[in-house]
Amino acid sequence: MQVCASDDATDEEILSVCNRENVSGTSNGWAKVIREDEPPSDFWPAEKMKPVKCAEMQGRTHFLVAC
Repeated sequence: MQVCASDDATDEEILSVCNRENVSGTSNGWAKVIREDEPPSDFWPAEKMKPVKCAEMQGRTHFLVAC
């Protein structure tokens, strides 16, 4: 899932909101925020998964979260 969050939001803050507002449907819920420092892999292709600045709201970034 993609989420728009404050640039300085912690993983815990992002995951808390995601799990409260948009339940994943898995037993572990949303469990990981993909950050810039993720090592590239077949599952997390680096360029396609990196956070991007929100084009509509200054001070916010679009992050991917995984379950």
